[in-house]
Amino acid sequence: MKITRATVRGVDVPLTRPYAVANHATDTASMVLVRLEADGPLVGLGAATPEPAVNGDTRDAALAQLQQGLERVCGREVAPPAAFADVVAGLRSPGARMALDVALHDLWARAAGKPLVELLGRVHAALPTSVTIGVCDVAATLRDAAEYVGRGFSVLKVKIGEDFDLDLERLARLREFVGPAVAIRVDGNVGYRPPQLLPLLRAAQTFDLEFVEQPLATADVLVQRGLPAPLVAKLMADESLHGIDDAQRLAAPPRPFGLWNIKLVKCGGIAPAREIAAVAAGAGIGLMWGCMDESRIAIAAALHAALACPATRFLDLDGHLDLARDFASGGFTLERGVLRLLDAPGLGVRDEGP
Repeated sequence: MKITRATVRGVDVPLTRPYAVANHATDTASMVLVRLEADGPLVGLGAATPEPAVNGDTRDAALAQLQQGLERVCGREVAPPAAFADVVAGLRSPGARMALDVALHDLWARAAGKPLVELLGRVHAALPTSVTIGVCDVAATLRDAAEYVGRGFSVLKVKIGEDFDLDLERLARLREFVGPAVAIRVDGNVGYRPPQLLPLLRAAQTFDLEFVEQPLATADVLVQRGLPAPLVAKLMADESLHGIDDAQRLAAPPRPFGLWNIKLVKCGGIAPAREIAAVAAGAGIGLMWGCMDESRIAIAAALHAALACPATRFLDLDGHLDLARDFASGGFTLERGVLRLLDAPGLGVRDEGP
């Protein structure tokens, strides 16, 4: 069975709920979609949302590279994604690598007639995901929290990092508002300075936060290597973790983070994400699988990888919720904040067109 056709298209999707994080705001998701067709009815789908603020990648760069790279997969036999490592590695754009890598995984699993997670080795049946509250004032924080808890979510992720005092007020009011039954985690998006780190970690204890994600810029995280182990255990890497080289560096003791956030668009797809996950598992580091504002294709891909990883402890896969439209359906269910994969071949997603 051979790949007979490979196409890519770009899509700009407005967000129904624009949001802010430390240092920038977002109102549109600029995505790429890869479609691989094989002999017969088989189709493999891949998608990515390149994010300039994360690694300098752009939708246009990903499109340009995919338009050239896809020519190299046509005519080749459908096979495990490792067989196409030469093509994927030749794409400089992480978003391009992700979109092609995901499509190859989808096509491979569909050809095998099994959900991708089963081929990867499932270890989790389902997990709750957090839902994100952007940088905003206290009233908006509580309003969003009330909506999400009312929809059944039990984990809230709060973006912080622009105003330290306001952040503490938001967290104090939020914890009082939702009570102890709702988990709260925070994401600093490198918005804080080193002198603010210890006060932030003390606040994390006061407000019973699950963890504090990337409060400091990568250039400043060396100060975290000198912290007591219980404090390091509450710190999660995001902007400091892109590829396998970062993973190996961050795993070396003394570690600056006790937790890592893997995003397929940062590292370039499922295959490199699993390499990072293997380093984490070997080092006893817990993982969260995160996302950008992404199609259900990309969310499903991250969920398949997450549920096949023994180091997975958290999910932050809510990037499809605020899309004004999606070009895919299926893949998973989301019920009362819990994500479960569909029992369908490949990623279980369907292409719904432009």
